[in-house]
Amino acid sequence: MEKLYTASVTAIGGRDGHIKSSDGILDFELRKPKELGGQGGASNPEQLFAAAWGACYLGALGSVAEREGVDVSEANINVHVSFNKDGNAFVLSADLDVHIPGISHEDAQSLADKAHRACPYSKATRGNIEVRVTAV
Repeated sequence: MEKLYTASVTAIGGRDGHIKSSDGILDFELRKPKELGGQGGASNPEQLFAAAWGACYLGALGSVAEREGVDVSEANINVHVSFNKDGNAFVLSADLDVHIPGISHEDAQSLADKAHRACPYSKATRGNIEVRVTAV
C-alpha cells in the first residue's frame, strides 16, 4: 500500500471538546447534541463523519459513473449517521440516500451500490456497522 496523504487532527475533551487539524484549517469546538443530553450548538463527531463520508462517496460515484459513461455531476447524497444504543454498548449506523438525476431508478441504484463498494469510507465501515444505501 502506498500512502498518498495523511490527515492529522488533534482532539481534546471528547464530545464536549475541541478539534484542530495540523494545517489549522479545521479548528473548532465540538458539543454533544441535545438528543444525547448535551447542550448542542456546535458540530459533533457524527456530523463530521457524515460530511466526510458523503464527500468521499460522491468521488467514488464519479469514478464509477465515468467508467460507465454516465453523467453524475448533478448527483447528491444525504448521509445520515446515527448514534445507537445496543444493549450496554453504543454503535453507529448509517443511511446513504443517493440522488442521481437523469437516469432510471434501477440504474441509479446500480451505480449507488457500485460506488458503495468502491468508496474508502464505505469499505472502512463494511461489516462493522449497519449501512443502507438507497437511490432516491
